[in-house]
Amino acid sequence: MDFITESNRIYTTDSSGRLLAEVTFTNDNGVSIIDHTFVDDSLRGQGIAGKLVKLAADKILSDGNRIAATCSYAAGWFEKHPEYRV
Repeated sequence: MDFITESNRIYTTDSSGRLLAEVTFTNDNGVSIIDHTFVDDSLRGQGIAGKLVKLAADKILSDGNRIAATCSYAAGWFEKHPEYRV
């Protein structure tokens, strides 16, 4: 599955352009806040949300920002991955 990375969003679509999964984040004064994670029902249970949050975290850190999360899924993911230190 190919993910498209934009400045504040990572996502994937099907061949018709329908959104299948995404994670969004805002940037504020050196802190990027992951605020939304979505996975279409057809992809649930495949670890897609976790992949998206990891991709977002890696991008945020490589951009030199700190990470925060208001999205409940992302907050839970960071609890299981302390190496990312939310």
